[in-house]
Parts: sequence; C-alpha cells; structure tokens
Amino acid sequence: MELKNNLYSETSPYLQQHKDNPVYWQTWKNEVLNFAKINKKPILLSIGYSSCHWCHVMAHESFEDEETANLMNKYFLNVKVDREERPDIDYVFQSSYQLFNQSGGGWPLTMFLDENGIPFMAGTYFPKINSHGLPSFKEVISKTGEAYIEHREEIIKQSNIISKSLELKKSLVLNQDLESILLTIISSLDETKGGYKGSPKFPIFNIYDILLFFFNKTKKLDYLRPVELILKQLCSQGIYDHVEGGISRYTVDENWLIPHFEKMLYDNAQFVLLLAKYLKIKKNEYFEKKILQTIDFINTNFINLEKKLLGSAYDADSDGEEGKYYVFSYKELIKIKDIDQYFEIQPEGNWENKIILKEIKSAPEIIILELKKIRKKKIKPFFDNKIQLDLNCIWVSALISAEQVLPNNNFLEIAETYYNNLEKFFLNKERLRHTILKPEVFLEDYAYSIAMSLDLYDQTLKPNYLFKAKELCKVAIELFYVKEKSIFQKNIVATNDLFHKPIDISDGNIPNGNSIMLLNFSRLKMRNEATKLSNSLNGYLNIYRSLMASSLKSIDYFNTIDANKNCTEEGCLIEKKD
Repeated sequence: MELKNNLYSETSPYLQQHKDNPVYWQTWKNEVLNFAKINKKPILLSIGYSSCHWCHVMAHESFEDEETANLMNKYFLNVKVDREERPDIDYVFQSSYQLFNQSGGGWPLTMFLDENGIPFMAGTYFPKINSHGLPSFKEVISKTGEAYIEHREEIIKQSNIISKSLELKKSLVLNQDLESILLTIISSLDETKGGYKGSPKFPIFNIYDILLFFFNKTKKLDYLRPVELILKQLCSQGIYDHVEGGISRYTVDENWLIPHFEKMLYDNAQFVLLLAKYLKIKKNEYFEKKILQTIDFINTNFINLEKKLLGSAYDADSDGEEGKYYVFSYKELIKIKDIDQYFEIQPEGNWENKIILKEIKSAPEIIILELKKIRKKKIKPFFDNKIQLDLNCIWVSALISAEQVLPNNNFLEIAETYYNNLEKFFLNKERLRHTILKPEVFLEDYAYSIAMSLDLYDQTLKPNYLFKAKELCKVAIELFYVKEKSIFQKNIVATNDLFHKPIDISDGNIPNGNSIMLLNFSRLKMRNEATKLSNSLNGYLNIYRSLMASSLKSIDYFNTIDANKNCTEEGCLIEKKD
C-alpha cells in the first residue's frame, strides 16, 4: 500500500474536499486496517461530513497545514471517513467517544486507535493553537504519538475492556408503562420555547412524532400542545428559511433565532412529515403554507440532476463565511416596502450586525420575491449531491403523508416518480446499497425502504409495493438479524469490519432502524418476528429509555395491534368501556 493521499478517486463530496491535503489520507477498508496491524502503526481516524462547519474549520487550520500534516504522517496512519457513507463507523466511534469522555460527541470526530483499530483516546475539534482550554492539534498529535510508542503494549491490553464497556445491557422486563416513560420525556421539554431546555436547540422530530402518536391514541391535549409549540417555533423563527423554505439543522441559541445554517435532507423530510401528521388532526393554513414551500424547496433544490433523486445537504458556509447566503443587511431590507410589517428589522441587526429573518406574520409573495432577488446575487452554499437510500425513502413517505392532507398538489404522483427512480438505481438490485457507488448497506436502508413501500401500498393498494416490502423484509432478516439477541445489527453481520458489533437501539438524526423494523413487522402481520423484536427492545428500553423514544411508538403499536385493536401507523383507537 502506497502511503500518500489516496482520496483522489473517492466519490464522496466530503472526501473529495480533502484529496489535496498534505495528509496521507486513507479510507476505511481491510487493506488499510491490515497495513496498520502488520506495521504496528496506530490510526488517526477523522470523521465528518460535507456540510459540517467545524469540519471545514479544522481542515483549513490543520489538515491543509504542512507542519501539522507532517506530524500526522509521522506518527499515524490517517483515515478519513464520511459519516454519511459509513454510519456504522460513526455510531461505534461516537459511542466510544461518549465512553471515554462521559459526554456527547460531534463532528469532526477525532479518534486515536491502536494498530488493531480499537480506540484509546477521543476528541472532536482541536484548534491549530491552544485556545478556549483546548490544546493545539499539533501538541495532541505529538504527545499521543509518543505515548503510543512508549506504552504500546499497555494501550493494546486495554482493548478488551473498551469492547466490553460498549456492550449494550438488557433487562428481563418484557412489559412496562410506556406512557410513564413518555411523561418523563415531556418533563425535559421547554414548555415556553419548545425543544429540550437550554441551547443549542435541535428539532428532535422523533419526540414530537411519538407525542402525536399517543395523542391520536388517547386524545390527551398534554401530548398535542408541545407539538403545536414546536411547529410554531420552527415555522416562524430564524431556523426557518422564510425566503426559499426549509429549516436549518439547529440553532445555537434557545430562541430558535440563530441557526447553524446547514440544511439537511433528514431534517426537512421529518419536518414535512410532522407538519402533515399535525394537519391530519387540525387544519392550519399557516402550516399548510410552510409545508408547501418546504416541499417545493426540497424537490427543486435538493435534486441530484443526473439521477433525479435527492442529495444530502447544503453547507452552512458560502464565499468563505458562515450564513452569508441566508442573512441580510439593513440597507438591503429597508428598500423593500412594508417589510417591517412582516419581519423584525432593526438597523443594528440581530446577529453579527446582520439580519436573520424572524417572522412577525406571514409575508405576501411580492415581498418574498424581492428577498429572492437579493439572494440571487449571492453565491449559493455547496450542495452535497450524494444520494442516500434511507433518506430518499423518508422523503417519499413524507410526500405520501402530505398527499393525505393536501391532495391537489400531485404529491402522490411525485412520490411514485421518486420510487421508480429508487427502483432503477437501488431497489431492483439483489442487495440494496446505502449510496449508489459504494457496496455498503445498512439496516436503516432496508427499514425505510420497507416502510416507504408499505406507505405507497396503503395509499394506492397496488400489490407490487406490498410484494417489495415483503421481499425486502426477508433479506433484512438474512443480512442484519442477530438471532441470539433477537435484534438487528446496524451493518451486515457477516461482513462487519469494526472491532465492535454495532447493535444500535438509540435514535439519532432519524428514528432507529430496529424501531422501524418493529413497525414494519407489525404492519406486515409478521407476529412471531414482531414479538421477539418487541421483547428485545423492551429489555433495552428499561435501561436506555432516554435514547429510545421511537421505540415507545413501535412497541405500543405492536402491543395494541396484537390485541386486535383498531390501529393504523398514525395511532391506535382504544374503545372506551362503559
């Protein structure tokens, strides 16, 4: 294996951003892992994604710097991973970071592994020079590299402890009060601003989805009110793009005003899903306007023109500045007649002397058009056009849900067009793929492909969708199911190339694959499979309840449908006794 930067032939936009670094970057593959083992060389693993702001900062500060790169090349075999291409790697090493630091991880994730690919130290962003209590990256590289040389045997010996510590624990509890767990989750929500208390603010769509599910089941307004609050905040504050539509990933403040400006497909698909599910309960013209604008934005701006499927994300930065595309100056805005009746406009701005649009009331189209004219003069952020199967499937399901509340917009037709393109590039293969050009596939790709097929079948009653769901379910069991644990593994069991088996029961950016598979089993009336998976998730839920919100919905849905109650995937109607 030649030690040079080997990213030049990679298809990931994120990896392509690093192909000219003086760092001798490798990709995660068996050849590289074997080289490290044979040559007793520790690994520096860097995980990020193309629209990650701090990934760009660390790249410019350190990975493009010759002196830093020389140190990295001297001490380590350097491996770069796009977390969207390999979510299993990201899951295992984020979990390792949390084990070492007893706190949440993030991106860029900077992991130091022994020659066997097992972590012994973990960090996220490191600055070029000492700042804010963080050591410089060069200092970290040198000290960690020397420590490995001096204490190699001791570091390797601790590997069994790390692997055992990452093993998920399970209780023998098979049934528990799911609503009491839900109430505990609700108690952690911000009653006045929505989301979790404090900052930063993330939309946490999986929480609000289960609240709607339990509202549909119980009609308790305590479950509906938090959903109404979060939707009002997301639609009116700075996290929403009032010019083109769609939301940013999160805000750095607790008022939903100042976004971290990247736009992700997974957030916007779930945003549309939540709006549509709420609109099935209550008509709301304001929310209808937002869902229409966001659907149009995604269908127009997220499209991979070559494949006619959706890419992954828009960067936060453009023209070298975070948020430059999305914010306005006071001089730009004050020229628009009556704009201050619809948005809060102050000469001093509301973020770094610029203005992030915060809505007072819904603006007429003439004002939106003027804002678009200003924005068209700016450089658009970088678009990662990488097509991820699971996220495209969620988008199709979102369109079907939108069709049910706004039926005169051809959303079903658009959804079926996307499905046909997915079939062409993904679904007609012997084995699915997570992305078109890489062979890896993950549980979520199968779980959401099955869910999408069932949603299409429920809406159209076309049997080919049902046949496809059943076919994919069978393959998912063959590839991912761990029989002795009655649970699915995140990557293919037979080809796992990680030191730890990635059995993932927690919700991340999207609801967990095991949770979705339980819903799929229930909808397909696969009672035996559903019973085993439900029992297994119940065992984990008793210990990891704060991480498994979507499993509350899946377990309750199975329990109720198993008792022959009147259920749909939206919720279960429980007959009241006299």
